[in-house]
Amino acid sequence: MSNNSMKSQFLGSLRSKETRTKILSFVLFAAVISFVLFQGTKSPVVIMANGEEQKVSTHAKTVGELLEASDINVSQYDKVSPSVDTKIVSGMTIEWEQAKEVIVSVDGKESNVWTTEKVVKNILEEANIEVTEHDKISQSLNTEIEADNKIDIQKAFQLTLVDGLEERQVWSTSTTVANFLKQQGIQLGEFDRVENKLENVITPAEKIVVVRVEKVTDVVEESVDFAVEKKNDSSLLKGKEKVVTEGVAGNVERTYVVVKENGKVVDKKLKSEKVTKEPTTKVVAVGTKVVTASVSRSNAPTGGTEFYVTATAYTPYCNGCSGISAAGINLRSDSDLKLIAVDPSVIPLGTKVWVEGYGYAIAGDTGGAIKGNKIDILVQTKQQAYSWGRKKVRIKVLN
Repeated sequence: MSNNSMKSQFLGSLRSKETRTKILSFVLFAAVISFVLFQGTKSPVVIMANGEEQKVSTHAKTVGELLEASDINVSQYDKVSPSVDTKIVSGMTIEWEQAKEVIVSVDGKESNVWTTEKVVKNILEEANIEVTEHDKISQSLNTEIEADNKIDIQKAFQLTLVDGLEERQVWSTSTTVANFLKQQGIQLGEFDRVENKLENVITPAEKIVVVRVEKVTDVVEESVDFAVEKKNDSSLLKGKEKVVTEGVAGNVERTYVVVKENGKVVDKKLKSEKVTKEPTTKVVAVGTKVVTASVSRSNAPTGGTEFYVTATAYTPYCNGCSGISAAGINLRSDSDLKLIAVDPSVIPLGTKVWVEGYGYAIAGDTGGAIKGNKIDILVQTKQQAYSWGRKKVRIKVLN
């Protein structure tokens, strides 16, 4: 090959490299221009994702497309502002807050709530869970939910509390009787008792009863009855009594232990007693003297007090008669017995008398109808009584 041919080939090769370089430079330039033009047409946007700021440029047409392009999966519970259908505008700020799962337990029954709310009160309102001032909530309504994302609610119910004599309706949640009393500020005394078992869990409409028990010492001054002693007295007619010494009651100081429940005495026991004044015994004389009537059929005696009386007759066997006179004389023991019933204020019992038409006798009986100047003579038969009838006779009181 000649030198000219070699030179021609070299020059041709050089021109070919220059051409390729120019082409590559043009392509690169065009790419740069296209990239610059492409980037220049993007819209600058700020994304606030869960509170963290991120600046991006995008050709996305809507908020939803942008979030999807940014690998942000939006669930139905997430909060996006503006909405996912909103068109992208240069310089706009998009806020996305991811919902979190919160477990809400109401009286032990759990439910899952997805929410972007942080404050307990707002979470419950969003979940349509109503709470009252009496319900027990594991967290304060106005605070942000704790890290465990769990809210425990115990619904309150009404029940009856009887404290001594006071009865009232109160609100409570399921708890033991002991804890309930503590919540209500009920303090038990040494002897107080609760009708319900303290370890039991209370239920709606239940009645909790506290009995207030009080033990007190009561000192009482009380009267002591006097004794009655009877002594035979031969100077008194049988059946008669006479008080020799009046009885006087004594005093004793008794100490009682008294148990009261809700102010009412339910038990009272004698603890001790002390006599502060001895009683005086009443002494009564009981007559034992028996008067025996003597029979005499002689004429009117001389001497004595004489006056007239209305006289009737009775027998020892009359209706209602016991056969024993007021002076203790057995009227049935002697058929010859001469005895009259008198008014003791006119003729004292035991007095010897003479009765016209009857003879000597003794005043040994009384009668309900015998008042004043009236006497009733003793006869043995009804026939004798009928024969005597009623008459005015002369009588002499001999002693």
